[in-house]
Amino acid sequence: MVTLSNWYNIVPDLPAPPPPPLHPGTRQPVGPDDLAPLFPMELIGQEVSTERYIPIPQEVLDVYRLWRPTPLIRARRLEKALGTPARIYYKYEGVSPAGSHKPNTAVPQAYYNAREGVRLLTTETGAGQWGSALAFACAQFDLECQIWMVRASYDQKPYRRSLMRVYGATVHASPSAMTGAGSKVLADDPGSPGSLGIAISEAVEVAGANPDARYALGSVLNHVLMHQTVIGEEALAQLEEMPDLIIGCTGGGSNFAGLTFPFLREKLAGNLDVTLRAVEPEACPSFTRGVYAYDFGDAAGFTPLLKMHTLGHGFVPDPIHAGGLRYHGMSPLLSHMYELGLFEAVTRSQTECFEAGVRFARTEGIVPAPEPTHALAETIAEALRCRESGEEKVILTALCGHGHFDLAAYDRYLSGSMEDYPLPQERIDEALHGLPS
Repeated sequence: MVTLSNWYNIVPDLPAPPPPPLHPGTRQPVGPDDLAPLFPMELIGQEVSTERYIPIPQEVLDVYRLWRPTPLIRARRLEKALGTPARIYYKYEGVSPAGSHKPNTAVPQAYYNAREGVRLLTTETGAGQWGSALAFACAQFDLECQIWMVRASYDQKPYRRSLMRVYGATVHASPSAMTGAGSKVLADDPGSPGSLGIAISEAVEVAGANPDARYALGSVLNHVLMHQTVIGEEALAQLEEMPDLIIGCTGGGSNFAGLTFPFLREKLAGNLDVTLRAVEPEACPSFTRGVYAYDFGDAAGFTPLLKMHTLGHGFVPDPIHAGGLRYHGMSPLLSHMYELGLFEAVTRSQTECFEAGVRFARTEGIVPAPEPTHALAETIAEALRCRESGEEKVILTALCGHGHFDLAAYDRYLSGSMEDYPLPQERIDEALHGLPS
């Protein structure tokens, strides 16, 4: 049995520190008082911590035990179907109550907020994985939960919406008429499919106006990525052979960071030689086609300025089914690490991802969520390259959630009606014109 006691903070081990968030008015680094209206002080401390390890509270460990440790599985049937000499392992986070890796950070965020007397947490959600996780976590610590769900996913995934309500949350389609940020978007585009940036603006607006409320974020920020390192720490202990390549999908970056950071720690210490590869949608390619610049984390400009790979905070991605990857930016910490050359990034189209998801389901038996099918598509492509070269490469990937609430998307793929959304450069250029000067 793998036992956990700490989260791992990679910042002290990096060759250079990441750039700080800036106050949008003064352009000076933000301080704790700037963040206090949105986050409890314990999480603010973790966000800027230079400690390598942060102890996991016992109350959080007690909830983690509902599903952790999660299984590490060798994909032998997939290997056989591909005829590859590669050995493929996947860390399966879909066994959590919410069906994804997201409760790894939702539970501590709810715990720290409840301990500081917060009564209501607000948040956004793309595909609904994060919203489900925070709704579950709030139920564990007797908190109210309000969730702004991106309209494209709100319409595509009604049962994910239902799950949030079962856990006790209130769910709003975003953009909504409940907030100034949402009303402005609807006035300009009544049929807007929404975006994570818009939904963040709505959740932040409501939290900032209520002294008993705080905001919770499911990806992007340092403390969120750190909470997810329980995935990689377990995988390090479970593997009988070390990987040559680790592949994970990226939207905001928490799943990829959670699996890779402990392995990168060992690589930076000279104990391991491993390549890390992030996979993002071709419809929302922040790493591969975005710019590294200071930008808002939300569409309305309520958040501090974050230095990250971004397509522009006004960018609204096409309504791909991987709603959790439809974010205009990427984690500032991961963006900094990408600039340092610590990992690679590639893109995959929607149809090739669902092709990989079906292939995986028919061999390994698990229907993946649309988000990790990006990592599976790249894993399968790498395994087929190994078939051609004869290389016996060890590949580790993150299966960060199941797709039981995404079967309508699989129906679209199987019926041949699924579309790809190649992204014209002019759309990126237009959105980047709105970057803060």
